[in-house]
Amino acid sequence: MGVSVAVLASGSRGNCALVSSSRTRVLVDAGISCRETFKRLKAAGDEPRTLSAILITHEHNDHVYGLLTLAKRLAVPVFMTGATHHAWSKMMRDEAGAAPQLSRLEAFAAGKTFTIGDIAVAAFTIPHDAADPVGFTFRAEGIKVAIATDLGYLPRNVCDHLQGCDVLVLESNHDTEMLRGGPYPWSVKQRVMSRVGHLSNEDLADFFSSDYDGSASYVVLAHLSERNNHPELARRAAEKALGPRRTLLQNRVMLAAQLEAMEVIRL
Repeated sequence: MGVSVAVLASGSRGNCALVSSSRTRVLVDAGISCRETFKRLKAAGDEPRTLSAILITHEHNDHVYGLLTLAKRLAVPVFMTGATHHAWSKMMRDEAGAAPQLSRLEAFAAGKTFTIGDIAVAAFTIPHDAADPVGFTFRAEGIKVAIATDLGYLPRNVCDHLQGCDVLVLESNHDTEMLRGGPYPWSVKQRVMSRVGHLSNEDLADFFSSDYDGSASYVVLAHLSERNNHPELARRAAEKALGPRRTLLQNRVMLAAQLEAMEVIRL
């Protein structure tokens, strides 16, 4: 079967992706309902019961909305950093103050590498306004995949992890001018544009023009704002910055969507 990547949902209303090898299937974030996750997994040709684990990047609701139900239904390990688990547990307490229970919690630390089945996972710190947010790279069968969204800028450590990837799933959240002139309160605009907010189309284009090594077969633009961006604006900015490195085999630009699963990438 090889390695595949399926972005099931991406945006401020829920994020979820699947990274698969021949033997292992890892869900990255659980920001849509359990029912919708199952529906989109099946649409992508995967059976939910074959999932090996769930990995969580951070505790914001659009990344954990369906987590508790999914974990109970599937009884698979859930991987979080200790700080993310603490923040999530506090956020999810019921009316009596009881914290939610994950029967198969696996703690990891940013900067460490661990293995799930035949997939080697490296977690790295990203700059975002959460307790302990991380991005991931995945290595299996000679393929490297990176997922890095919800970050205010691209520091050196993140750029280093993005080197040598076959698939890059990266944030292209907003068009700066659309955000500035848009309906959000100024405090929210400042938060989005801050160094612990979200990457703009322009920020990502700067990365492609300067620090990117050009190695990926596929570049997926993710976490696009529905109010402060447009898919074609994001696409044009990325394609212009990638320039002649875009060929039939390299740097094919794809767009992740909120309302439906993206076409599965198979390598």
